[in-house]
Amino acid sequence: MKRNTLARWLWTLALGPLAGVPAFAQGTQGPIPPKPGVPIQKAPPGTIIVKVEEVSAPVVVRDAKGELVVNLQQKDFKVFDSGVQQTITGFSMGGDPISLVIVVETSSRIAALMPAIQKTGILFTQVVLGDTGDAAILGYHDAVDTLLPFTSDTEKIEKAVTNLAVRTNGSRLYDALANGVEMLSHRPKERRRVIIAIGEAVDTGSEEKLGEVLRAAQLANVTIYTVGLSSTAAEWRGQPKQAPTPSITPPGTFPTSPTPGTVQTPDTDAARYGRGGGGGGDLLALAAWVVQHAKAAVKGRQLEIATAATGGSYQSTFRDRSIESAIDAIGGELHAQYMVSYRPPSANQAGYHEIEVRVDRSGVTVRTRPGYYLESSGN
Repeated sequence: MKRNTLARWLWTLALGPLAGVPAFAQGTQGPIPPKPGVPIQKAPPGTIIVKVEEVSAPVVVRDAKGELVVNLQQKDFKVFDSGVQQTITGFSMGGDPISLVIVVETSSRIAALMPAIQKTGILFTQVVLGDTGDAAILGYHDAVDTLLPFTSDTEKIEKAVTNLAVRTNGSRLYDALANGVEMLSHRPKERRRVIIAIGEAVDTGSEEKLGEVLRAAQLANVTIYTVGLSSTAAEWRGQPKQAPTPSITPPGTFPTSPTPGTVQTPDTDAARYGRGGGGGGDLLALAAWVVQHAKAAVKGRQLEIATAATGGSYQSTFRDRSIESAIDAIGGELHAQYMVSYRPPSANQAGYHEIEVRVDRSGVTVRTRPGYYLESSGN
């Protein structure tokens, strides 16, 4: 999909109802809140502002042991859009059918891993999709190939995974994700729209930018899950090196405005976004920045950024976890998701909207998307 085509499609999509816009929360974890009394990135006078009719937020809740919490009710949830509490108009847990696009790197660089990927077909059909799901398959290398259009035929899905073949040495990850988002945007709105991408955190040759793809995914209510591969045996056997999170603003500056009534310092900013606790807060802030600065280049942690921006999860296979166990974990999480919907009266302004979800249960963590971005017709 060419970049100008994606831009036109993204604008067309944004004019319709927004079904899928969530955030990481309990407390104020979502990045880029507006300054008090000043809307973020306010559109110039005379531009047409996108109007949002409904926001749907897929939410995952885990207890202190990391186990999925599946016994919550609607009354246990509170949802906020740009700091304003919303009225929940829809609530369900794990039962909606799934439309899945499986995005697989077929570059020659991961040839040694292809036999393991080819064995995962039954996991997609039995663990992820269940009885009501359907799936399509894309392979990417120097090009993006549609290997299987949407089907609910489990034999066709499993056969297509088994027949995955290595192609050339390129890695057009962003273009493949863009194609997956576009395909899912045409699925019925009552279906949960999911991408599971299996590949390296590398993009070469894509026409799309990651931020542009993630804006489109948010507007289309697409949740991206990723399974990270390594093309070198050394990385598989050795201890992974954690690269520092890239700085998203110049030294001494902050990516967000302070919490009202507080003085912004490195310590308060770190506490707000959870820095020092695994980097989750840094990743959320980075994901929000990438979405807002859609044309910026992203170097490093692309798979993690994609999941953080859309409410999915990143599964690393660099250490003990196998590709099979990673897909199994994704399937278990998908069938334990809560879906919370609301109609935000304040969501008719262009720019970034932060979403926060809180749960009335002590000792739990809550995950969903950090927000969504609306463009005006002048952008």
